[in-house]
Amino acid sequence: MAVRNLDRLKARLAKIPAGVRAELSKALDQSAAEIVGMQKRLVPKKTGALANSIVATQGGERVKYSQGVGGGLGDPDLSVRISAGNSAVRYAHLVEFGTKPHEVGGLFEGAQHPGSRAKPFFYPPYRALKKRSRGRITRAGAKAAKQIAAGK
Repeated sequence: MAVRNLDRLKARLAKIPAGVRAELSKALDQSAAEIVGMQKRLVPKKTGALANSIVATQGGERVKYSQGVGGGLGDPDLSVRISAGNSAVRYAHLVEFGTKPHEVGGLFEGAQHPGSRAKPFFYPPYRALKKRSRGRITRAGAKAAKQIAAGK
């Protein structure tokens, strides 16, 4: 995905004062924790491995073999990436979106797999809490900017 004016965005983000950055970072972390908590409550728990693989990483770093949202474009201090799955849990997308009935290959070649129902756990909480998170982050930035302007 190409982002127009990415250099200008990074330059503007670099000019944000440290006090505002700290408040924005706190708001980002709180929002990410809220989304991750709801995702962990909604995920089907057979062994708990999928629930344990849901994490929020600061700086938007990608977790290998995961599906995720957020992070990666702007300032690493002001980025959070929420992901589900890792090198041991590679089936998050199959649980989230389900599978169609299909013929299996490999060791059990020719066997019929009946498919599986989608059990959305990842994107619904993200969509439900996105507006709330944006508001929290905006309010935190405005509050910090007002405090700096007032000399506190």
